[in-house]
Amino acid sequence: MEIRAVTADDHAAWLPLWQGYQRFYATEIPEAASQLTWQRFLDASEPMHAALAWRDGRAIGMVHWIFHRSCWTEGDYCYLQDLFVDEQVRGGGIGRGLIEHVYAQARQAGASRVHWLTHESNTTAMQLYDRIAECPGFVQYRKKL
Repeated sequence: MEIRAVTADDHAAWLPLWQGYQRFYATEIPEAASQLTWQRFLDASEPMHAALAWRDGRAIGMVHWIFHRSCWTEGDYCYLQDLFVDEQVRGGGIGRGLIEHVYAQARQAGASRVHWLTHESNTTAMQLYDRIAECPGFVQYRKKL
């Protein structure tokens, strides 16, 4: 498996994974938002990043992360926003590899923390998360605007 940052040529490989992620969470993100997100990944001035996991020339997993300021530390935080592995290859260490890739990118950028959310029903993924990170017990609240 190889994990690397996306390039402009990777859109066709990324899109099915992005759509699979949306199906997994039973949501539909407007196409305009997805196109803007893709363009942001390619813009070096943006704090948004994406990488794909590849095996035998096929993209099998994706991860997105965003750097942002924190009032609690001098270093930025790194929010791992989206993680998805093709159903056919789950359980083979790809998710862990993608998370470790983000850890490495965050360390290289001088970030103080990597954090993420998952749905409470995502118990399979949580088995991995419990081994490689800590769950601080915070509950998320939000309001759509």
